Amino acid sequence: MGFLEEIQRRRTFGIISHPDAGKTTLTEKLLLFGGAIQEAGAVKNNKIKKGATSDFMEIERQRGISVSTSVLAFNYQDKKINILDTPGHKDFAEDTFRTLTAVDSVIVVIDVAKGVEEQTEKLVAVCRMRKIPIIVFINKLDREGKDAFDLMDEVEQKLGLTVTPLSFPIGMGYDFQGIYNLWEQNINLFSGDSRKNIEETIAFSDVQSPELEKIIGQKPADKLREELELIDEVYPKFDRQDYLDGKLQPVFFGSALNNFGVRELLDCFVEIAPSPRPKDSETRLVDPEEQKMSGFVFKIHANMDPKHRDRLAFIKIVSGTFERNKPYYHVRQKKNLKFSSPNAFFAEKKEIVDISYPGDIVGLHDTGNFKIGDTLTEGELMSFKGIPSFSPEHFRYINNADPMKAKQLDKGIDQLMDEGVAQLFTLEMNNRKIIGTVGALQYEVIQYRLEHEYGAKCTYENFPVHKACWVKPNDPKSEEFKEFRRIKQKFLAHDKYGQLVFLADSDFTIQMTQNKYPNVKLFFTSEFE
Repeated sequence: MGFLEEIQRRRTFGIISHPDAGKTTLTEKLLLFGGAIQEAGAVKNNKIKKGATSDFMEIERQRGISVSTSVLAFNYQDKKINILDTPGHKDFAEDTFRTLTAVDSVIVVIDVAKGVEEQTEKLVAVCRMRKIPIIVFINKLDREGKDAFDLMDEVEQKLGLTVTPLSFPIGMGYDFQGIYNLWEQNINLFSGDSRKNIEETIAFSDVQSPELEKIIGQKPADKLREELELIDEVYPKFDRQDYLDGKLQPVFFGSALNNFGVRELLDCFVEIAPSPRPKDSETRLVDPEEQKMSGFVFKIHANMDPKHRDRLAFIKIVSGTFERNKPYYHVRQKKNLKFSSPNAFFAEKKEIVDISYPGDIVGLHDTGNFKIGDTLTEGELMSFKGIPSFSPEHFRYINNADPMKAKQLDKGIDQLMDEGVAQLFTLEMNNRKIIGTVGALQYEVIQYRLEHEYGAKCTYENFPVHKACWVKPNDPKSEEFKEFRRIKQKFLAHDKYGQLVFLADSDFTIQMTQNKYPNVKLFFTSEFE
C-alpha cells in the first residue's frame, strides 16, 4: 500500500460527553465490532472483575469513571480506526481539551434521559471553535427518556449545532422496538438480549409497505411513518461536505450497553468521517501528505505498566512517516533523538511498530525529554499551536507525610507534573511546594498515585489563592518591578520552568495590582510569548 492510501484509510477521532453518558461503554462496543476484544466488561457491573478495557488505571476501575485519555485502535472494513476515549469528569477536562487537538473528528454521546449537560456544552464549544466535524450519538434508548424530536431541538439550541437524523428510534424505553436506519433504509429490531453480539437487520426499501405492520404492529408503524415524513420536511438532507466543514451534524440513536445501533454508527462513520487533516503550526499549515515527518506531544502518561515504571509520551503524527530508529529533531531542546521502541496501541495491547502514518498515535518511552506541546520534526523549526496549559483554580500546600521517603515524593511529584495532571509552584520566601489543579478530584488522584506508584505519602493544607498569574515585566530592572516584588513577596512563586508566578487571592487584587503596576503584565496561561 502506498503512503497516500495509508493516509486515506486512517480515521482518528475522540469520544466526548458528560460523565456517565456512556463513552467508555460505546468505546468498548466499537472495539467489539472491530474484533479487537472478544467480550466487553460492563463498566459498572462489579460481578465482572475484568473492568472496562479502556479504563486501565486502578482508581478508574474503583470509581467507574475514566480519569485519563486512553488510545485504542482497530481495523474495520479495511480502515484503520484510532479512538481516543476521554474523561468526561470536569476535573479532568484539561486532559480532554488537549486530546481534542489530536483528533480529526468527534463523536458526542448524549444520555437520552438527561439530554445535553454542561460538560458536553463546554467540549462541543471547543470543537466548534476548531471546526471539528461532529457526529451525535444519543445513548441509552432502552431506558425511558425524552422525546427524540425534543432531544434534537435541545442539541440544536444548547450546543448550537445543525442536526439531521441518520437513524431514528421506533418507540422508546419500555416500548422500544428498534431503529429505522435512514442512512441505509433498513429496520433493526431490538431483542433486548445484550449477549447476542450482533443483531439481524431487515432490509426495508419502502416504509409504506404493509409488511411493516406485521413486524412492529399497527400503531408503531403509523407513528413511524408520520415521524419519517416530519423528518423529511424539517431537517436538512445529509451533505458530506457540510459535515466536514462543521456546518451539519448527523444524529444516531442507540443503546451502547446493549450493543444496539452501534453498528449503524460505525458503518456510517467509516464512510463519512475525515481522514487526517492539515494542522496549523506557528509558521505554516502542515499537510499530512508531506514527505517529512512532523508530530506533537499531546499527552504524557507515567507508569502505564505497573510492572515497570515507565513514562510514555503520546505523539500525534501530522505528516510524513515516523520510523523506528530514525533520528528526529526535538524543536524545544534543539537536539536529535531516536526511538528504538515506538509503541502503537491495539485494543489494550501495546506493540512496537516500525512505521507509523499521519493520523496515528505513537507512544514513545520518555526519560524526561518531553513536555506537553513539544514538536518533533525532521529538522524544520516549527511548533504546533493550540495546546493550552490553564490557570489552576484550586491550590493546596503539599507536605511530606513520611520523612524517610522524601526522595520518592520529589520524584513522584516531578513526574506527575510532567504528565500535566496539575501544576507545581514553589514559593519564593520559604520554598514550600504548592500544587494547583483545575479540579478538586485531582488531589485524590495525585495522592493515590504517589502512594501506589512511588511509595510516598503526602498530606495537603489549604492555601487561600484565587488564581495564578504568570508575570512578565516590561523592564525587569525598573524600580516599579522591584517595588512589585518587595510588596508582593509573600505571594510570588516559580512554576516548574522557573517562570515567575503571582498568586492572587481575588479578582479584586488582580485588578488593583494591574492598576498600580501598569508595566508589570499578568497572564492567565503559561503561553504568553
